[in-house]
Amino acid sequence: MRKYFITGLLIWIPLVITVWVLDLIVTTMDSTLLLLPEELQPKSWLPVNVPGLGVVLTLVVVFLTGLLAANIIGQRLVRLGESLLARIPVVKTIYVSVKQVSDTLFSSSGQAFRRALLVRFPHSDTWTVAFLTGIPGGEVAQRLGEDRISVYVPTTPNPTGGYFLIVARADTIELDMSVDEALKYVISMGVAAPGPPRRSAEIRSDA
Repeated sequence: MRKYFITGLLIWIPLVITVWVLDLIVTTMDSTLLLLPEELQPKSWLPVNVPGLGVVLTLVVVFLTGLLAANIIGQRLVRLGESLLARIPVVKTIYVSVKQVSDTLFSSSGQAFRRALLVRFPHSDTWTVAFLTGIPGGEVAQRLGEDRISVYVPTTPNPTGGYFLIVARADTIELDMSVDEALKYVISMGVAAPGPPRRSAEIRSDA
């Protein structure tokens, strides 16, 4: 009976968690419908509640925003809005910080979170999976005076929390696995091991 019970859990737990996460996402996006005027909200002209309309509205708004910002007039409007936000004391600090992070993460030319690495953490005798986030600059680079890189070490099983480290490039091992494979490996606590490497991992050392 124990064997059958565990088998049932292995089937239901991933399914229930998947449904719960999707429901959370859809419910959160559906809340954007409350921003519409009362007469335009679906509940005022539909006989039943249709979940997911907020998702469609969110995707449409994001797409139209990107379409508008892709031309010269849209870019000027974006710069005008950013300059106005930059003049508000508290909003300036939050907005500028978030924008710098988002620009780094989603930039097509950036390298943030596009490479998985092995780094020594939390001490020199152990290794863990980390993600390249960039190269230190400014005073940090001047103080260290070596070839260093910035990495993010996610925690398990929740990778949204973790540690920001600056390490010597020579003390890291670049992995051939994709970021998705590395995240899956971290979230599963090493159970869902990725397949064999597609190429030899590059090992940098002081030698």
